[in-house]
Amino acid sequence: MDPTGRPLALAQAGLDRAAHHRLDEAWLAAAWSHPTTRVFVVSGGQVLVEDTDDGGTRLVMTPSFDAPPTEAHRYFLGIDEDGVRYFALQKDALPGRIDADERPAGLREVGGLLPPLEASLMVHAVALENWQRMHRFCSRCGERTVIAAAGHIRRCPACGAEHYPRTDPAVIMLVTDAEDRALLGRQVHWPEGRFSTLAGFVEPGESIEQAVVREVAEEAGVTVGSVSYVASQPWPFPSSLMLGFMARATSSEIEVDGDEIHEARWFSRDDYRKAIEAGEVLAPYGISIAARLIELWYGEPLPSA
Repeated sequence: MDPTGRPLALAQAGLDRAAHHRLDEAWLAAAWSHPTTRVFVVSGGQVLVEDTDDGGTRLVMTPSFDAPPTEAHRYFLGIDEDGVRYFALQKDALPGRIDADERPAGLREVGGLLPPLEASLMVHAVALENWQRMHRFCSRCGERTVIAAAGHIRRCPACGAEHYPRTDPAVIMLVTDAEDRALLGRQVHWPEGRFSTLAGFVEPGESIEQAVVREVAEEAGVTVGSVSYVASQPWPFPSSLMLGFMARATSSEIEVDGDEIHEARWFSRDDYRKAIEAGEVLAPYGISIAARLIELWYGEPLPSA
């Protein structure tokens, strides 16, 4: 939750991950066979969702006895406050649609539309699937690893090494200057007009505050003084944890690196509103922490094009 008092999309609680059950095969088998257990399939970062009669969006989940058969890629995600257990199945393809209202969707599309608990389930499942697909072999000896702990460990049968899901910390920051203008940049591969906050990965041996200062200097040539933490958001594209900051610049001259950032500009609130309304600037995705950081500076919900 950030200073607005509103939870961030993809970062809301409501589920007990019950990690102490992940190595208990008897408990997992009983949980899987329980009639209230719910299961959904994840494939390539997508799940099936359905539109509801009240205009909402929900995950397509089934009882475990209706789920596609597989044990090797069955991931236990947790238990809700009513005792319902949730599992995700990683498959090469999503199951065929049964209802006309069902459709495949990714996190960027529906992460902000799903109920908070279901968004948390989807984030967890997508992050595990990304890690599982990219870490099939032991980084120590090269042997193919096997899945354990209900999807949360990969073990090497040759050397005994255990490998755990990877999360890469990344800082994302809204930088303001002495005139309270916001520094926004456009990455080289973004469409024309897409401006957002600066961001970058934390390097080995570096604090997150140091990463903020370094990334702003590298990407925009601007020096930063004070740095204050705001909130964090899981961002499994494929395995990041975004750590949000507000930062104060001590210089205003911009010199972009040209490798990651193609263009950067200082925006007053009036500049930003007019550019958005004229269609000259595209705001970041609404579910992202970048949009929330800009909104904190802007003082109200972001204007629409």
